[in-house]
Amino acid sequence: MKSDDGSFFDEPTGDVPSVSSTDPRVTFTGVERAADAADEFEVDVEPSLLPHWTEAPTGQVPIVVARDAANQDDPWSAIPAPAWREGEADWVAHEDQFDASFLAGDVREDDTRPWEFAVAPEAEVEIDETPDQDAPRPEPVLRTRTRRPATHHPLAGRAVRQSSSRSVSLATFTGVLLALLVSVVFLAGAIPVSVLVLLALGLASAEAYAGFRRAGAHPATILGIVAVATLGIAAYNKGLPAIGAVTVLLVIFGFVWYLSAKQSIDTLDGLGATVFVYAWIGVLGSYALLLIAPMYSTDKHGLAYLFGAVVLTVANDSGALFIGRWLGHRPLNRVLSPNKTVEGFIGGTIITLIVSVIVLPRITPWTTTAALETAVALSIVVPLGDLFESMVKRTLGVKDLGRLLPGHGGLLDRIDGLLFALPTVFYLVHVLKLG
Repeated sequence: MKSDDGSFFDEPTGDVPSVSSTDPRVTFTGVERAADAADEFEVDVEPSLLPHWTEAPTGQVPIVVARDAANQDDPWSAIPAPAWREGEADWVAHEDQFDASFLAGDVREDDTRPWEFAVAPEAEVEIDETPDQDAPRPEPVLRTRTRRPATHHPLAGRAVRQSSSRSVSLATFTGVLLALLVSVVFLAGAIPVSVLVLLALGLASAEAYAGFRRAGAHPATILGIVAVATLGIAAYNKGLPAIGAVTVLLVIFGFVWYLSAKQSIDTLDGLGATVFVYAWIGVLGSYALLLIAPMYSTDKHGLAYLFGAVVLTVANDSGALFIGRWLGHRPLNRVLSPNKTVEGFIGGTIITLIVSVIVLPRITPWTTTAALETAVALSIVVPLGDLFESMVKRTLGVKDLGRLLPGHGGLLDRIDGLLFALPTVFYLVHVLKLG
């Protein structure tokens, strides 16, 4: 304030506030002069909202503590008070108070909290537990998995099966050339036929392993092909006991194969796919070599029985294909193979019976009775072999397992039914004493 002599402040007087020993109040010098100056300049001084510090307490609670007593018109009153949430029950109790999901950039489709995350089903993290707490903790090891998560429909989304666009004329031409080649090899004797069978089984197993690799599995392809070839040679020389011996060796060497793998992969998928293809193509296909093996083929009749199995299988496939395209309306199995029809199955059976009566009795030692019995049996198992391969292809999500034969697809697509026919003919001849 301006004083009478023109200065803004009074000269220091050296006085200090006096405190009485009997009066607890403290006296500040100059307070009355400030009040008089306010009255002189007509300054409005609002009364303080807080009581004087010398007055007795009123018992009122500050609004910071009693948030519920806040004015309801205040927009900030809708925000709940901070709360400590430690357990799941605390989250449930405050679940409807505040939703922080709007803070996220993207909309979350699950009900997880923003700071939580889930490990993807394709990966698993394995951490080795160390009893020594002072030792450095190893880094997590990422273990790649190839198995798909289980669903209600195992085949859902696996394969997109399109209508067949193959040329019937091209397929027929390829089939005729293949039939001529096989007939010439059969005329050459058992050894050339054995080589042809081993070559066919090796190519077919390679196609199957390639299909499994495209689906994400990790089969031991080289080990599986070697096992298929080894089984064929052993079956020709040692007979049926070779199947068990080679299978045991495959399982043992397969375990060693995945034990020494550079990267950790799903052993169940890898070894399972390896043994599956071996059993499907190697074991079933080895019966072709058992039919012509010296210990089972007396008077070289094994070649005749194997040739009869091939002829009846081709007749069944061809009859089902052409009659199914001509008259087929009702699918034999809509899920696995909608292109195969009931009419095609019946037509294939009729053609197989006709060929068995006309062609096979002209080949020694086939008789009409043996040919009819075999035709009836193969009319059942050959379509099953075809459907089995369709099931495998549908599961793997592929249309064809190969493209070796123009108009037909892969080699396995042509011998799928024959793989089921070979053990059938072998046991009809050597167990049921056919004809």
